[in-house]
Amino acid sequence: MGRSKDAPQVAVIGGGMITQIQLLPTIYHLQREGVVGEIHVVALDSPPIKTLQEDATLGRAFPGRSFTPHPDPARVKGDRKFPDLYKEVFAAAPRNSIAVIAVPDQLHYPILDEALDNDLHVCIVKPLVLKHSQAAEIERKARQRGLCVGVEYHKRFDDRNLMARQAYRAGRFGEFRLGQAQMIEPYYYRDSNFMNWCTCENSDMFTYVGCHYVDLVAFITGLRPVSVSVYGIVDEYPNGKKGYLWTDGRIIWDNGASLSVVDALGYPNAAPGGNAQGLAMWCQGDTDATLLVHHDQFRGVKHSYNSAGDSPGDTIYAEPSPDYFKLINLGGEGLVPVGYGHRSAAFIINACRKVGDLDDIAQRRKLLAQYDADGIMATPANSSYNELVIEAARMSIVAGGREAIIEYDPEPCVRFREYE
Repeated sequence: MGRSKDAPQVAVIGGGMITQIQLLPTIYHLQREGVVGEIHVVALDSPPIKTLQEDATLGRAFPGRSFTPHPDPARVKGDRKFPDLYKEVFAAAPRNSIAVIAVPDQLHYPILDEALDNDLHVCIVKPLVLKHSQAAEIERKARQRGLCVGVEYHKRFDDRNLMARQAYRAGRFGEFRLGQAQMIEPYYYRDSNFMNWCTCENSDMFTYVGCHYVDLVAFITGLRPVSVSVYGIVDEYPNGKKGYLWTDGRIIWDNGASLSVVDALGYPNAAPGGNAQGLAMWCQGDTDATLLVHHDQFRGVKHSYNSAGDSPGDTIYAEPSPDYFKLINLGGEGLVPVGYGHRSAAFIINACRKVGDLDDIAQRRKLLAQYDADGIMATPANSSYNELVIEAARMSIVAGGREAIIEYDPEPCVRFREYE
């Protein structure tokens, strides 16, 4: 497989919020450091592209940097849709380029599959796909072609969670027994593009954000989920579409432990933090109970400003988190991204670059196997339990919270629990 050792091209698919506030700043910074080369951004239509081009924060942080737009707002006006434009960009990209996929959950699989067909490495926002069979297929195809696929579960790169993983696996917490997690996103998200895709037939709040904490408990403990039940409350968006905007999930693990997860688009717009999120785990130690608590929505910072900012949800009194993603002045030109959101995306893109720099397919597969075994970056091989959980959750929520069982042998599958 011939290729150049030049910095690889990056194609970002999706021009929404996560691209604007996390992924594109990270990619610009990696371009500044010579890790990646030319940047392309693809959206369904031109307005999101125009928003990225005119973003004042990106302009201050990365002066002089830009991307090739698809479609180009200078040529395509209005909301004309281009659902297959990413295929043209993938086909034109040099082999061993990197695709960064940030689109609604139900669109992940076809775009991911197309990227692999074009010999592109992939960084994709969570969840990987919505079905385990799709994850298994992606794993096989990527391994066969020697391509890196990393799933951007950014909480894995929060130092709190890396510390917890190290301590748990050293036996310092004993055995996980009960847990509670929450991620309640802002109410104003209902006025965003969520209303067009995060609807009952496509996804739900447990699938969208609850998966973070399911993945995190598995990441910390090494346990596997074996049972899922999710109750969802249907609510209406401003455009009249309906979604499971309030969810309550319970996950049972293979040691009998239980984790409850609540998720919603229900954090008050007037509240000072960006959302409400956190994890508590109660464990059984040798001679006493043990405890792990992460208050992820509040990191000990309090601000009170002259006036609220211009962005939705901005308040005069704020409790901003310094840990997820910030652009900081460290001297020199522009700003530097910091935080676990940056570290996560940068780790995956650097991993893709390292694989792509190897000519020999056997060496590539060896490095990919090392990524799988290390378990730090989520890959199709080491994190497909997430797809089983999501598959079970979608079955359960549609059935009013009925319990769905995950079986791993002889082949992974999901079924409803049967009672005698």
